[in-house]
Amino acid sequence: MFFSPGRPKRALRAAAGGKSLLLSILLCLGFSYPLLAAQRKPTAARLSAAQIVKKHVSARGGLQAWRAVQTLSLSGKMEAGAGDSVSRSVRVARGPGAATQKMRREIAAGAHKGEAEKQVQLPFTLARQRPNKSRLEIEFAGKTAVQVYDGTNGWKLRPYLNRNDVDPFTPQEAKTEAENADMDGPLIDYAAKGTKVVLEGVEPVEGHDAYKLKLTTRTGTVKHIWIDAHSFLDVKVEGVPRRMDGKMHSVWVYQRDFRSVQGVMIPFILETIVDGYPQTHKIVFEKVAVNPNLDAAAFAKPKA
Repeated sequence: MFFSPGRPKRALRAAAGGKSLLLSILLCLGFSYPLLAAQRKPTAARLSAAQIVKKHVSARGGLQAWRAVQTLSLSGKMEAGAGDSVSRSVRVARGPGAATQKMRREIAAGAHKGEAEKQVQLPFTLARQRPNKSRLEIEFAGKTAVQVYDGTNGWKLRPYLNRNDVDPFTPQEAKTEAENADMDGPLIDYAAKGTKVVLEGVEPVEGHDAYKLKLTTRTGTVKHIWIDAHSFLDVKVEGVPRRMDGKMHSVWVYQRDFRSVQGVMIPFILETIVDGYPQTHKIVFEKVAVNPNLDAAAFAKPKA
């Protein structure tokens, strides 16, 4: 409804009167006022940052359960874009293998049918080991890209770019990986990690109230995490800003479909959103293993 300059007061009085009439009807029908109040959307409780984090740690499985996790293995599929960008990447990665030829034919056929915007799903495997080791393998165009971090140094092998050399992480990549390689997340045992947490308020996240927490790490890096006010799970995380089209863009990761795996809660869907860009990218975990046996050599510098 649009209000003319001379109608706001009458409109407000009418709205108020309508609300009173509706309430009177409901009360006459036997609905008590406390019941009606209880049916309203619950608001977030007034908690301190420390209280929120404590509830979050409990919701994620508890401090002791996470301390018992020494290794993690996660596998699934990630979205890698669509349309011309994928076609170009496949052409760069072209090779004699049948898998490469098949993927090129599938993408070409999809584009012809008007399916170019359907994102390509790339199989991946992620292995983590304490304290901060990780190994990521992504299959693309019949080739396997590898990214390894041994807790101090990192390397990447990108054959899909026709680069067969093992390249070291850039300083920024090493810094980012060092801050994100912690398998149990930044809020679990945060004080021991030297992280400070401040509550900045309550904001809606996908239709639900969430506590917005500001984290400042030991190195001075600042990021935000949103904790659902009901489940106390971390439903939204501020990602590393990306430079696109010559400008920096904010990044957010939405975490969904939390499931308990051997006593710890893990999100099985991660959706990344870049500010100003309509297309999102999802990572879907299909299999998660807690404390699997991992080969120590997996976290060494990969061979070309």
